[in-house]
Amino acid sequence: MESPWEEDPRADYAPQADWAKLSNEFTNSGYREGIIAGKESALQEGFDAGFALVGVPIGRDLGSMRGAISAITSFLSSKSQEDSTALTMAREISSSLAGVRFSDIAPVDQEAEQHAREHLDASDDPVGQSEELSQKREMEGLEDMLQRLTAGAPSRPLQDRPTREDVIRLKEGILALSGQLGLEITP
Repeated sequence: MESPWEEDPRADYAPQADWAKLSNEFTNSGYREGIIAGKESALQEGFDAGFALVGVPIGRDLGSMRGAISAITSFLSSKSQEDSTALTMAREISSSLAGVRFSDIAPVDQEAEQHAREHLDASDDPVGQSEELSQKREMEGLEDMLQRLTAGAPSRPLQDRPTREDVIRLKEGILALSGQLGLEITP
């Protein structure tokens, strides 16, 4: 019979096993943190590039166009009714610009679409059917409905979203209208 005071024959192994387990956990934890840091760095770089090269220029252009047509509409509204055609045109441009969303005119992110296609096999969801995208589409549908309820808003179907070419034509309309009125506005 063995004495309870005798040392456990596995006692030499226990600290080594604990050390190996601890070492393995730290290695895995460090690996995960490295991956997370790498993803965050890449995400930040992607955000910075997208913001500077896509978001800001498009936002600035739309904002300038909306401000210019608002100024023209205000100018024409304060004048007599002799420029009613120009005022109608200004209101139409303003209404059309109000319905433009960033997603309507932003260039397609080919890299993101390719990434989604590559991971399509890993998921049962078809490309573009994520919960986040579904919620975004639902919100855009509500925005479209709200805009159609606005007095004087043109009624157009949900599928008929503005394109970059439409926005270019609106900008040309603003320039033509401001030139016709002798105003120096740069949208």
